[in-house]
Amino acid sequence: MTSRAIRTLSVLTAAAALSATASTAHAAQDTARRASPRIVAEWARAWNGTEPRALGALFTSDGVYTDEAVGITFRGREEIAGWKARADHMIDGVQVSVRATRVDGDRITVRSVYSGHLKGAPKPFAVPMTTLLDLGPDHCRIASDQDRYSLAAVLAQSGLPADWTPPTT
Repeated sequence: MTSRAIRTLSVLTAAAALSATASTAHAAQDTARRASPRIVAEWARAWNGTEPRALGALFTSDGVYTDEAVGITFRGREEIAGWKARADHMIDGVQVSVRATRVDGDRITVRSVYSGHLKGAPKPFAVPMTTLLDLGPDHCRIASDQDRYSLAAVLAQSGLPADWTPPTT
């Protein structure tokens, strides 16, 4: 074989190897991207549903949920399901309507509208919310959820005073 033929064969072999590597990396990215919107849809469906355990089941066993508006954090599936049960008890028709998502590696930013009617309040509310979902290593469960919305806006829209606190029962 001539040196030119060897060089050509080397270039073709390298190109084939790079192509295979790129295809594998692209397939892995596509899998993660397909899984990510699915978890957002399941997360919204769980919030909009009536089964608190459905929300908890979306998290890793050591998952963390933080509601920054009320300054509270829950750890583990049982505590997270308990928070959903409390929300259902306090808010009629609690609803999360997803408006946009953005995937960046293991993090998904969800822009949505959080709405419902606080029991005993004269009016319902509908406020913008941003949620940061950090996915677990398999991209199939949520490791961390941080909900950010304005509690002041919820109370004002609901017709409640700014110092209102929910009943303890």
